Amino acid sequence: MAKAIMVQGTMSNAGKSLLVAGLCRLFKQDGYSVAPFKSQNMALNSFITKEGLEMGRAQVVQAEAAGIEPSVLMNPILLKPTNDMASQVIVNGEVYSNMDAKEYYSHKRDMVPEIKKAYDKLASQYDIIVLEGAGSPAEINLQENDIVNMYMAKMAKAPVLLAGDIDRGGVFASLVGTMALFNEEDRAMVKGTIINKFRGDKTILQPGLSMLEKIIHVPTVGVVPYLHVDIDDEDSLTEKFSRKGKVALIDIAVIRLPRISNFTDFNVFEYSDAVGLRYVDSVGQLGNPDLIIIPGTKNTMEDLLWMRQCGLEAAIIKYAAAGKPLIGICGGFQMLGRELKDSDHVEHGGNMKGMGLLPCTTVFEKKKTRTQVKGHFITEGNGYFSALHGIEIEGYEIHMGQSTVEESEESSVNFLTQITEISSKKTDQSAGLFKDNIYGSYIHGIFDKEDVVKTIVSVLLKKKGLDESAVSGLDVKAYKEEQYNLLAKGLRENMDMEAVYRILNEGV
Repeated sequence: MAKAIMVQGTMSNAGKSLLVAGLCRLFKQDGYSVAPFKSQNMALNSFITKEGLEMGRAQVVQAEAAGIEPSVLMNPILLKPTNDMASQVIVNGEVYSNMDAKEYYSHKRDMVPEIKKAYDKLASQYDIIVLEGAGSPAEINLQENDIVNMYMAKMAKAPVLLAGDIDRGGVFASLVGTMALFNEEDRAMVKGTIINKFRGDKTILQPGLSMLEKIIHVPTVGVVPYLHVDIDDEDSLTEKFSRKGKVALIDIAVIRLPRISNFTDFNVFEYSDAVGLRYVDSVGQLGNPDLIIIPGTKNTMEDLLWMRQCGLEAAIIKYAAAGKPLIGICGGFQMLGRELKDSDHVEHGGNMKGMGLLPCTTVFEKKKTRTQVKGHFITEGNGYFSALHGIEIEGYEIHMGQSTVEESEESSVNFLTQITEISSKKTDQSAGLFKDNIYGSYIHGIFDKEDVVKTIVSVLLKKKGLDESAVSGLDVKAYKEEQYNLLAKGLRENMDMEAVYRILNEGV
């Protein structure tokens, strides 16, 4: 079985996911086979494996950092919030049930056999497993039914590194308070602390580190600076939503839906110096961008209703009527259609008019579509982005609804893509729709090929009368590799890796 080490945090967004990704890359660089593991993840950013199974994107990022294929074994339980009180529960990559918080809390320990089975299988395949906790391990109202923090550390016999976020302030209090709320057994599992997201002169911090060690009797194994690496964020705690888009030649606005999912689809646009990408949630913020994107959502009908009530729907329809480009991905694609039907109460329930910009109707079904796809654009001589024609795409679909066009209209409809492969099986079918300047697709990751972004940005520049020849292609995989290496370098330079290896080898 693999040796194990676990990163827990004093709070949500303490930087656990990034630290795990960095350790995965660092151990890989040192010649070990390594894999990430998080027993339970709550996030709306998810991914479909080659087997058609769904897992959290944070573990996908960590798997990429480790240089291995993502597996649902790395994230056996995924919770995808459908509203403020309930989540879709995904077990081993498949939908298990929709549960409210109280119901799930009473069933959490039922998941333990599946978690143990996944962990044991993963641990039999690698030298090292780097585990990630969730939220705070010291939520005393939740500790009794914990399956992701100290309970998991004990199951995996994994010593714990406890990370605190100094950027928010109160890092010493949060570390001391967390240790104080542990029982003696849990406290003994913590073998080192990490001060994360530090800015400034470390020598000024030293007296505090000495006092901290005297109080909690645990050494500090790292003071990690605020690392400026471009790696996919885990969920809605991302700083992207509050950050102003950089001033650039092209302005892209992504609608920040209340239940936005898979917003990592658009990160690739930020790699271009010519593009400023921003997230907007009001008409006042929208302005007059060069491109609007409506992203995926865990509840299409409720988020469309929200857009309708806050005036964004009307503003977007007016924008599209002026001939400016609009793209909808997954739930955003469903919104662009004529009607949404949910007789089985999969999401909101009932029927609702769509935005009426594309000639399709979506019917929500209890069965979830989960598949990887390959294909190419079929936009020859037609539409705003006709230059995309023939460019290859890869991605994945995750959705509960099916969107169809009436037979009487099929001959006049422009399909956006030709799918040639579904989850490694050859096929030949059309998918997605477009009409003039309006585009819709179910495929997440449709922009990840460098030629796709280059072409879209070039078209937008040309429409503004700007020189599009300066836009270069970008090797997305090479760019990601560079960022993972920078992350590992940052950890190696600012953590006591001798101490980390000693903790890993000694275990608990």
